[in-house]
Amino acid sequence: MSGASMRSSSDEGYVTASTMREDDFRRIALALDDASEGAHMGHPDFRAHGRIFATLHADRTTGMVALPPEEQARFVEADDAFVPENGAWGRQGCTRVALATVDEDLLGEALTLAWQYAAVRGAKSRPKSKTGRAAKSKKTRTS
Repeated sequence: MSGASMRSSSDEGYVTASTMREDDFRRIALALDDASEGAHMGHPDFRAHGRIFATLHADRTTGMVALPPEEQARFVEADDAFVPENGAWGRQGCTRVALATVDEDLLGEALTLAWQYAAVRGAKSRPKSKTGRAAKSKKTRTS
């Protein structure tokens, strides 16, 4: 896939890949259940389930989707707009997206997967009930 949109520019509410902008990325990300926009290190981020699942880079021409590493390769192969981020972040699934060339449907799929992945990671990182742990860890002193 070269980045050409699967929908025509005349379809209501959709844009061609050549007109994708930060507001389109934001619209798609915030359409997901319980997604919210915040800020992280001076640029917008999108969170759900207590985790960041996407960001817009400071240049506002690229974004990042936090994909499962095994899914990242599929997107990179499908569209040149997807490239692993540098270093450890990229190896963990963080994937840079060029807004000017990304296909809107493929971006929507990537954001949805990142949102789902955030749910799984959020569930794993939630603290367990402190009832049993707190009771066991409290020691009573006797004088």
